[in-house]
Amino acid sequence: MMPRRNVIVIGAGAAGLMAAGRAAELGARVLLLEKMGEAGKKILVTGQERCNVTNAAPLEAFLTAFGHNGPFLRNAFHRFFREELLALLRRYGVETQVERGGRIFPASGRAADVRDALLRYATEHGATIRYHTAVQELLVKEEHVTGVRTVGGETFPAAAAILATGGASWPGTGSTGDGYVMARDLGHTLVPLRPALVPLTVAEKARAKALQGVSLRNVACTLLEATPGGKDKVLPPPWPLPPTGEVLFTHFGLSGPLVLSLSLAAVDAVRAGKSVTLALDLKPGMTFEEVRARLQREFEQYPQRKLPHLLRGWLPGSLADELAKLTPSGAERPVFTIRAGERDELATLLKNFRWRITGSLPLAAGMVTAGGVALKEVDPRSFASRRVAGLHLVGEVLDLAADTGGYNLQAAFSSGYLAGEAAAGD
Repeated sequence: MMPRRNVIVIGAGAAGLMAAGRAAELGARVLLLEKMGEAGKKILVTGQERCNVTNAAPLEAFLTAFGHNGPFLRNAFHRFFREELLALLRRYGVETQVERGGRIFPASGRAADVRDALLRYATEHGATIRYHTAVQELLVKEEHVTGVRTVGGETFPAAAAILATGGASWPGTGSTGDGYVMARDLGHTLVPLRPALVPLTVAEKARAKALQGVSLRNVACTLLEATPGGKDKVLPPPWPLPPTGEVLFTHFGLSGPLVLSLSLAAVDAVRAGKSVTLALDLKPGMTFEEVRARLQREFEQYPQRKLPHLLRGWLPGSLADELAKLTPSGAERPVFTIRAGERDELATLLKNFRWRITGSLPLAAGMVTAGGVALKEVDPRSFASRRVAGLHLVGEVLDLAADTGGYNLQAAFSSGYLAGEAAAGD
């Protein structure tokens, strides 16, 4: 009989719990070390505390949600994907339901049910969990993991270690970037860390503050880069976007699902020194000519109305007021005095309402962390390090970030499962 392998999992989040459960299920002696006082704190706050565990999208669409890094996950998703995840959750009493956008949530609406199911998966197969135990470094001898040393000075031997420390977003849940430091110290290359799925800041601060709290549905967004020739260049989003979505104005700038989804492209462009503008199409269902024609009809129908009042038939009140201020016609004139050229400029504002992007909220405010351990240094079949034998890297510690909708959690579950399997020696 083969001796049981000692496997240490660092971090009891989505990837770590899954890794610990799978390794223990295959007979490994698993020690799961978690620096916080409980497991899965980030699981508990995801999806507005409902936990969007995965998505109903077909495999190819799922991969495109990770942008250019999607192909790295193809093997993992072929081996442990949505069906296997949902079957495992059902085994521990968690039924699920599909909601808008293919998002899959626990039917109970409680993120804690997902966390508890993963905890049971790990502990019922014999994994031991130690809380309040922060790992300081991975111990390596002759390019092979031999164990870990904690911040308190304890050492634990291991034949394999799984680094599942999460990203650097949501630091209150324990994701403070520790794993990046440990991986770098062992020779791994780090792709620069940036916030993804993060609200954006704008130059037009007074206008943003005046619109704070206004939410728009069914609008379209385009990121533009100013070029020396004076012609704007469209910046492609990091992953496919829906044609329209929701935008929320904040006191510092722009948020809402559509802005969050394209935010990584804006963050990267601003960091590269580019001049970035976000153009909002407030009426994507109408062409410019149709907007202009409707304005003309309403100007003729209500000639004595002032522009802010008329625009309230198009937009929320405060936005109508702000848009009227931006027109050369002036907000206080009755619309019959507004000339055709001025009306065309108003139509342009409705179709191309521009904001100069200055950056984003900090990394801690991003829903996920983009960047991390370079994928070329990790085996996609086992999530094993190509630098250090016996080391596996999973979840958000890798250079993997996706759109909202359950994609990031599925990557954490899939990578954890395969790493746990490989670390157990299966």
